[in-house]
Order: sequence, then structure tokens, then C-alpha cells
Amino acid sequence: MAERKPEKAAENAEVGASAVAPKLLSGGNPQIAKGYGDAPVQAYIAAMPGWKSPVGARIDTLIENLVPGVRKAVKWNSPLYGMEDGVWFLGLHCFAKYIKVSFFNGASLEPPPPGASKQPKVRYLDIHEGVFDEAQFAEWVKQASQLPGEKL
Repeated sequence: MAERKPEKAAENAEVGASAVAPKLLSGGNPQIAKGYGDAPVQAYIAAMPGWKSPVGARIDTLIENLVPGVRKAVKWNSPLYGMEDGVWFLGLHCFAKYIKVSFFNGASLEPPPPGASKQPKVRYLDIHEGVFDEAQFAEWVKQASQLPGEKL
């Protein structure tokens, strides 16, 4: 049997199988290898520091429950959610004091999420410790999943 190069073996290994804890980048964002499916997203959520990990798990559960067949990936050290491979409606990113949720077509949501972007269609929701309006978030997720996604 041919031996795989170490970097290829690492790329193809299931995320989370390693005993080594993921590195936290500046601001506390977990460095997780690019990957598609649930495993890399769960590895990212598990590596989110402090209060962010249980909130990240809640976000993931809400999205799964609200959007049957949702696709998942981690790219650029951020979990992405979409309705088809490579086309995403939402992304997450950890910062030191909050979780940033990016709605890639957020300007079309009613009401639009509060955070403006340099990109006209994108809107942000910053979730701080102890402040998470699940009902409003769920409504935005339902709406966002029905709009055209962003190819990233």
C-alpha cells in the first residue's frame, strides 16, 4: 500500500480525532482545518473558548432543527452553513468578547440584523455573553436559508 504524504493524511483525517487541542488565533478564534460536513464544525464549536462553546452548540442545534438538510463546512477558520455545497447563507467567527454571525444576504432579512457591513448585502449579529435572542435568531435563520446564498 502506498504511503500518503503527512500533509495529505492530515488534510484527510477526521477533525477532532487528534488529542492535540486546536490553536486559538488572536481574539480567541479556533484554528480548525478546512473541511466539509459536521465533523469540522463540531471541532470548531468544541474549541470555542469559555461561554462561546455552549452558545455555539446552541446556534448549531437551532440551525439544524430549523433548516433540514443544511450543509456545513469550516473555511477560513469559520463555520459556514448553506443549502447546497459551496453556497452559504450564514457564517460564525469568534472574537475576544463575542461571536459574530454573518448573514451573507442579511440586508434582505426582516428586520435586518443590526450590524452593518462594507458589503451592502451582508449584515452581522454580535452575540455577547448572556445576551442571545434565540427567537429573533431563529427567524433570521429561517429567512436566510430561503434566500440565495453566497458562493465562497
